[in-house]
Amino acid sequence: MSESGGAPEGKLRGEALAEALRAGLTPLGPNERPLPLRVAAIAAFVLAVLNVLLWALNVAVEGAEPSAATVFIFAAILLADAWGIWARHYIAVIGFQAILAATLIMSALALMVASNLWALLLCAVVLGSGGWLFWKLVRVMGRMKAPTSVDPPEGDPNA
Repeated sequence: MSESGGAPEGKLRGEALAEALRAGLTPLGPNERPLPLRVAAIAAFVLAVLNVLLWALNVAVEGAEPSAATVFIFAAILLADAWGIWARHYIAVIGFQAILAATLIMSALALMVASNLWALLLCAVVLGSGGWLFWKLVRVMGRMKAPTSVDPPEGDPNA
């Protein structure tokens, strides 16, 4: 313990820890797309296409057929998100994170009422793969926001 009775010396806490972690992040290169970013973009695209395809095949959801407007609006959102993620727009990654978080919550709730092995395995796969992607995208988003080593020009009001 330190003399002041606080945390042990050498152990960072709070803002000091956050600052140290931020300092260790390297910004993304001009055309760099880490694996989690590529996986997220491809997943959003595939889910958009799959959503429209299943609607076209008249696949019912819980016995009810979803409306065309719902299917196409959600597919358009996913396609725009896939493009934004591929173009490395921070807000697109956050939007995908929100959709992913909702999916993880719904899968966790469905896991509690899973009545057969197939449902249990499906929920576990969604939770495992979605949780991995969510966690890995957090670091990528940090790198997207990491400051570059270029100093801003003198007198720049945005600096």
